Amino acid sequence: MKTSVMLGTAGALTLAGLAHATPFQGFTIESLGDMGYGETYRMYVNIDDGTRIDAVFGNSAGSLEIGAAAGMSFYQNALGGPTSTAINSAFFPLAASLEWDSYVSIGALYANGHPFAENKLLDIGVDFSGFNAGGSIDTSNGSWFVTPVDPQGEELNGMVFIGQFTVVGGSGDGYADLLGQVSLQGKDADGNTWQELGVTWVPAPGVLALFGFAGLAGRRRRR
Repeated sequence: MKTSVMLGTAGALTLAGLAHATPFQGFTIESLGDMGYGETYRMYVNIDDGTRIDAVFGNSAGSLEIGAAAGMSFYQNALGGPTSTAINSAFFPLAASLEWDSYVSIGALYANGHPFAENKLLDIGVDFSGFNAGGSIDTSNGSWFVTPVDPQGEELNGMVFIGQFTVVGGSGDGYADLLGQVSLQGKDADGNTWQELGVTWVPAPGVLALFGFAGLAGRRRRR
């Protein structure tokens, strides 16, 4: 089941020269259900037709934070890794649990690039050690990214996949179980660079406070 949420930036954080309207339209969190390892969600960024995402990042103006709600954690498979380049779908028949690993990406679901021809995802400055242990991703100076010529950054049906998260103890509501914010960069339909800093899918304020992101509670959730 897919549900979309439409949100603006966390304050007026857009950099000078990038203050014009961007193709960002919010988030879709798709629930794949519980396959025995926790509730699995796929997170997509909604953007205009003909546009793309090149980077998911955090910096001093808009940090990158993705975590599970209080009392929950991310399922991490021993055969997987923190990004989609470590998810070898050829192993699924032999190790079915790998399919439900938690990892981040841009566009490509697996190491083979599906639904694109290849996966050229890179990352820099992100410490995934906490995430690999079931905890959160948190950085103000790091990114996972593709180059502007890599097809996997292009939208498909108005969406770009940025991560799969299997939440141990999850409720089935990805907007409540997944907490945080991301910053995004890409190209619009005219080839101009755009950014959105500190954009978030905001859960209920009570859940937010439990996780410790109470500072995000003032941002309103719109569906």
